[in-house]
Amino acid sequence: MTSREVTPLPQAGDLLRNANNRRVTRGRAGKRAGRRSVERPTGSSAADGPTTHERDEHVMAGAARRARTTFVKMHGLGNDFILFDFARPDQIPGDDEGVQWGSAARRLCDRHTGVGADGVVLVLPSVSADIRMRIFNSDGSEAGMCGNASRCVALYARDAGLVAADAMSIEAKGAHVRAEIIADGEFAGEVRVDMGPPSFRPEDIPVAPGGGAAVIGERRALAAGEFEITCVSMGNPHCVVFVPDVAAVDLERIGPAIEHDPIFPDRTNVEFVQANGTGDLTVRVWERGAGPTLACGTGACASLVAAAKRALTGRSARVHLPGGTLFIEWSQDGRVFMTGPATRVFTGIIDDIEEWLR
Repeated sequence: MTSREVTPLPQAGDLLRNANNRRVTRGRAGKRAGRRSVERPTGSSAADGPTTHERDEHVMAGAARRARTTFVKMHGLGNDFILFDFARPDQIPGDDEGVQWGSAARRLCDRHTGVGADGVVLVLPSVSADIRMRIFNSDGSEAGMCGNASRCVALYARDAGLVAADAMSIEAKGAHVRAEIIADGEFAGEVRVDMGPPSFRPEDIPVAPGGGAAVIGERRALAAGEFEITCVSMGNPHCVVFVPDVAAVDLERIGPAIEHDPIFPDRTNVEFVQANGTGDLTVRVWERGAGPTLACGTGACASLVAAAKRALTGRSARVHLPGGTLFIEWSQDGRVFMTGPATRVFTGIIDDIEEWLR
C-alpha cells in the first residue's frame, strides 16, 4: 500500500484567470509594490467595480488566511480513524468540553460528505503520560477508551517523533495504557498494548445490578428479548453475549436495542461471541456510538475475559473479527494484553478546521 497525499481541488481563480478579455501585466507601480497590476477591458473604469481577477485574488487571499490542518487516516483491522495531531498546547482548536469536536466528528466521519471514518482521534499533550488521546465516535459521543485507536496513536506518535522510543504510555478519558511497537513496516506496525485489568463491578460499567455483585452469565429480560449476558468494563462498557453462530445474529436489530437498554445508563458496546474451542473466538461487535464496525480492540479484550470467566476458553485466544484477528492475553496478575496491527492509510488537509467545529 502506498501513502497518498490528498491534493486540494483547483481554486476558482485558477479556472477563471484571464477571463473577460483583460490582460495581466507587471506595470511599474505593480513592480514597485510587489504585486501585479491589471489592465481593465477597454471602456471600463474603477467605478465599474472589481475585475474578475481582483475578485479571484481576494478569494484566494482569504483562503490563505484560513488555518489549514493536516490529518492522518489510520485504521486497526478496518476500524478507521481521522487522527489530528495537536500535541503542542497552543495548537488545540475547539472547546475543552468536546461539544464542538463531537459535532465536527459527526460530519467528518460521514462517508459520503466528509472524510469517512468510525471516529475522530485527537493526539494531545499529557501531564501524566507520554501522550494523550481523545476519541469521538461517528455519532459525536466521546469514548473513554479504544483499543484499536491506542495502537494507531502509538504508531503515529513514534513515527511523528512525539515519543522517542517504541514503548510509551497513553492517557485516555477512561484509562491509562502502555503500548509497544513490536514489529515495523513502511506504513503499518504490530503493536502490543497493556490494556490494564478488566472490571466486573456493576458500578464501573455501569449496569443495573442483578442478583449478584457482578453480571456474569446472568439471564436478563431486555427490550430486545431475553439474553444471557456478561458485563465487563475495559475502560468503557461491554455487554458480552455468547451464541452458537455469530453469523446468524441480527446485529442491526439487536445491537442498538441492547446498546440503549435502560439497564445501561451510559449505553454499552455489545459483543456477540462464538467460542470455537480453547484459544479461539469469533466476535461480531456493535459499538456504542458507531454501530457495526470491522473490529473493536476493547471488545476483543472483553470477549476473552468473559469467555475465560465462564470457562469457555483459556486465558489467551485468537479473536477473529470481521476485519481480522487480534491476539488477547489475560495474564495471571489480572492485566489484559492486546496485540494487533495499526496501519497508516493517507495524509490529508482540512482547509478550515474552524468551519467544521461550528
